[in-house]
Amino acid sequence: MQYLRLSRILGVLVISLIVSACNTINPYTGEQQISRAATYGALGGVVCGLVGAIESGQRARNAALGCGAIGAGVGAYMDAQEAEMREQLAGSGVQVQRVGDEINLIMPGNISFNTNEFVVRDQFYPVLNSVAQVLAKFKDTNLVVTGHTDSSGAADYNYNLSNRRATSVTNALASRGVEQSRLLSQGMGADQPLASNQTESGKAQNRRVELKIVAQPN
Repeated sequence: MQYLRLSRILGVLVISLIVSACNTINPYTGEQQISRAATYGALGGVVCGLVGAIESGQRARNAALGCGAIGAGVGAYMDAQEAEMREQLAGSGVQVQRVGDEINLIMPGNISFNTNEFVVRDQFYPVLNSVAQVLAKFKDTNLVVTGHTDSSGAADYNYNLSNRRATSVTNALASRGVEQSRLLSQGMGADQPLASNQTESGKAQNRRVELKIVAQPN
């Protein structure tokens, strides 16, 4: 009898959640579209809620472990994380890029560090706070923090500076509750430019820290 009642509740909740959550506004076109992340997140939330209602004790806790990535798999999970990152970082100067099942956050050097320094600027900490808050919700992802410079100066100097900047961002995220086991830091110097180093605007684009968010391996 209990399972019959729960199945009826599931049907009602699924329909209501799909109707209310799945129509979203595309931030680029202004048009309504179906959100896969909202759909799968809604279904996952209902299923996980029913798990808690049916199970008890250790069985419920074990079953709940699978609820973080329930639904349509990695793609939908990253869809939801991307949407939250875009919302949290709007107007911050940080670019949010989606490449397959990866999310890249590009942080220009002029908003994150002073010239030739690797200490995070005080004004940039609210951005890192926002990133850490989203990462706390999506624990099934890891983060690769990579520092980059333009081609000015000696290669060794650029490499050390980029590495220290990446480490500073990594440490800042760790101090905000992101587990160290999820973080990897590396410096690339001037080896991976986004634009030509022959112009000042190109150099400005190349001076950056990138945060690549990837799904944890199964």
